[in-house]
Amino acid sequence: MSPEPSGSVPPRPSSPVLHEVVEQIGKAEALDPPAKRIGKAVRSALGPGKLKDAVSGTWLGHALHPLLTDIPIGTWTSAIVLDLTGGRSTADASRRLIGTGLLAALPTVATGYSDWADSEVGDESVRRIGIVHAAANATALTLFTASWAARRRGSHAGGVTLALAGAGALGVGGHLGGHLSYVNGIGVNQTTFQEGPTEWTPTLAADDLAEGGTACADAGGMPVLLARHNGTVYALANRCSHRGGPLDEGDLEDGCVICPWHDSKFRLEDGSVARGPATSPQPSFETRVQEGRIEVRLAGDSGT
Repeated sequence: MSPEPSGSVPPRPSSPVLHEVVEQIGKAEALDPPAKRIGKAVRSALGPGKLKDAVSGTWLGHALHPLLTDIPIGTWTSAIVLDLTGGRSTADASRRLIGTGLLAALPTVATGYSDWADSEVGDESVRRIGIVHAAANATALTLFTASWAARRRGSHAGGVTLALAGAGALGVGGHLGGHLSYVNGIGVNQTTFQEGPTEWTPTLAADDLAEGGTACADAGGMPVLLARHNGTVYALANRCSHRGGPLDEGDLEDGCVICPWHDSKFRLEDGSVARGPATSPQPSFETRVQEGRIEVRLAGDSGT
């Protein structure tokens, strides 16, 4: 192979075609007006509280939506397999499977909209890809509903045809959902890849943190929330595990810090979730004051 001419620019690696298609969707500004209206409506309907925690998966420890998607995807796929391999002898079973998926669709849709509405503000590509993801899944839901109705009327062939069309729409929605999760990081713990200091690391001067005050300090390259409550200094990862909000800009309340973006509430003592929509706790740090400066290290480490 001959060497490249001096000063030449190496060719840019090409991306998979489907990835490029989704990236183009993320640039479609025409999707913004309806998506913004829907996102605002969802956030208004699901304010902080028990309902929001339930649909977010706070009680589960991770997002609920991906778990629920397995039910309609699994039942509808199983129905199609029976259609293609069992024929009319499995028609009743296929219809029941499709009906089960339809019943599971409502909570699946609700949890999906909740997750998306928490993420679309400030991220235009997520807003646009998410609304197309929802539209594709709505199309699939409509087609499988029509398939179930056709089967109820005795039109097995029509029901199969509609189910196959629904599977196509479901595949599109699934691909877009995968992009949102694995490329855009929606639903992923935002602190997963942050590495805090395991040794005592100096941050702010102790006198710079007033009682009831908060501050963001650098601790070995990691932004850390410092808060003084009832005379004790606490430290948590500053980036909210839910969607990355800056905790130092939030309020302190009852020994907790409230994220300014989506009102997740974390206990200062150990970073545990007192209120969602966050599902993962904040990494917490031990603190001490040495020579007038606040020092921190990851809680549980045995450094001296």
